[in-house]
Amino acid sequence: MNRFVIALLLGLINCIGLNAQPDRWQQAANYKMDIDFNIKKHQLSGQQTLEYTNNSPDTLDKVYYHLYFNAFKPGSDMDVRSRSIIDPDPRVRDRIVKLQKDEQGFQNIRSIKMNGKKVDSYKTEGTILIVDLKEPILPHSTVVFDMEFLAQIPQQIRRTGRFNSEGIEYSVSQWYPKMCNYDYQGWHTDQYIGREFYGIWGSFDVKITLPSNYIVAGTGLLQNKDEIGYGYSDNEPESRPKRLTWHFKADKVHDFVWAADPDYKQIAHTMKDGTVLRFFYQPGPKTTDNWTKLPPVMEEVFNFANKHFGPYPFSQYSFIQGGDGGMEYPMATLITGERKFGSLVGVSVHELMHSWYQMVLGSNELLYAWMDEGFTEYASSEVMNHLKNVGLLDGNAVMDPHIASVNNYIEFTKTGLEEPLSTHADHFNTNRAYGMAAYVKGEVFLEQLRYIIGDEAFNRGMLRYYNTWKFKHPNPNDFIRIMEKVSGIQLDWFLRYFVNTTYTIDYEVVEMRGKEVILRRNGGMPMPIDLTVILKSGEVKRYYIPLDLMLGIKSEDNTFNGFTASSPWHWVHESFSIPINEHPSEINHVQIDVSNRMADVDRTNNLWPRPMKAKEIYK
Repeated sequence: MNRFVIALLLGLINCIGLNAQPDRWQQAANYKMDIDFNIKKHQLSGQQTLEYTNNSPDTLDKVYYHLYFNAFKPGSDMDVRSRSIIDPDPRVRDRIVKLQKDEQGFQNIRSIKMNGKKVDSYKTEGTILIVDLKEPILPHSTVVFDMEFLAQIPQQIRRTGRFNSEGIEYSVSQWYPKMCNYDYQGWHTDQYIGREFYGIWGSFDVKITLPSNYIVAGTGLLQNKDEIGYGYSDNEPESRPKRLTWHFKADKVHDFVWAADPDYKQIAHTMKDGTVLRFFYQPGPKTTDNWTKLPPVMEEVFNFANKHFGPYPFSQYSFIQGGDGGMEYPMATLITGERKFGSLVGVSVHELMHSWYQMVLGSNELLYAWMDEGFTEYASSEVMNHLKNVGLLDGNAVMDPHIASVNNYIEFTKTGLEEPLSTHADHFNTNRAYGMAAYVKGEVFLEQLRYIIGDEAFNRGMLRYYNTWKFKHPNPNDFIRIMEKVSGIQLDWFLRYFVNTTYTIDYEVVEMRGKEVILRRNGGMPMPIDLTVILKSGEVKRYYIPLDLMLGIKSEDNTFNGFTASSPWHWVHESFSIPINEHPSEINHVQIDVSNRMADVDRTNNLWPRPMKAKEIYK
């Protein structure tokens, strides 16, 4: 075999491999940090070694770090934004501008070296550190940065801080100089205003030294548990020195969180599959009963999520009382804990489900917040409904736990405040618009997709998406391509309409004309139609009208099955007539989407004949 043939075969193999692997290059960041915690000053003196691998095809002559604590200073972008937006987060409002010097947060860089050589040219712009490199980082090479820094933990305002409303002393997140992500879109150097994050997967080797009466919970596995005790080990040390060093390690994570309080009590719960769940709370009349009931419920949550959304890849997860509500981190969450049991379960479920959509899939939340928050909301609704179904949570399970979000979204479209899902998380005009987009419309996005392609394909697609794109930072197109593959339906039109516009769905049953039903599209967004005909005899007939853009039809699903498919409705036509086998005299009523899954903003015209209004009845 000559060299040309060999080269050709190798090229073909490479092409096949590239087409078969839904992969793209990404950077790697491995941190080692040694932290000395001065409790009296609330300050962290840190030494950080960062092994940074440039897997990109580009030469980097600068690098950028996040310095999140700098947001908690008067005049910061976070402060100004909170005081200027019309509906500020009540946890923030004007609190930053009122902070005294010793209450503020900061991250000061004392020195930087790259590969052992001092770096002189660096400066801080708000929450971003800009580092000019004497020697560039070449493609496919690894360098080592050594940094010394001093950080002050701010008063608890948003997510991170000291002395939260429930008395937890330290909730420490976004606390270390963190390398910004560089990907196929370039550097992501957004100033921190209190919304979303985007990180680089790697490893963390963290040592935290502080007074020995504090109990620490955080990301990763404690390496010196026998020395520490406090529920991490069956062996409690006979005595402890005045200061203890806690040593944590975590692999394949993109952040590291920790919390410390002298009153924490730990419950360690080992699941049947060996996963260890840790619960850290401050005992008291508002916490103890509910926190002690939480472990078996969360084991059931893991079992359900592993089956329906993909296997959790880490060996441990910690639920930590702290923070200002609920916030997700790798292998851990900070949640306020003085709640009723249903609320405690709800916040625990929501923050845990981020482990699938942010900690494992890791989409860029700043650009696609809905791919994390919305998908997490969808999964959480499924989980909470399951817990009710098996009797672990009060209340009755429902057929479709997402209808409430569909209805909330419909009502919000009428306010005039809606902005496209494609809006950058920091740049929504109102916090309300951001919340409705990221959480509610993000969940509704999946509910509409399920309506379009059917339950069976949708469920397969969610698992395939997770297994295909875990640890790869997928974008919206990556997700929709998976759903096209499992359904055999073209879906780019749905992505464009639902993400990039605020067009709404509105269909109408206009009339019966002989044995034809006349429909009309009044809204800007086209959709396939599930049409149900109820005969006076009680018999139910189902007709399915695919959209021409789909180039296919959905499989039957749990809600709409046994249907007759018509020819496709071309989106350029406002009206459509579908022939049926029944005469109007035989029909009780005709209805679009009896399941109410489709986010039709005006359901009053979905029924024929129209229900009579009160004024018409008494004419």
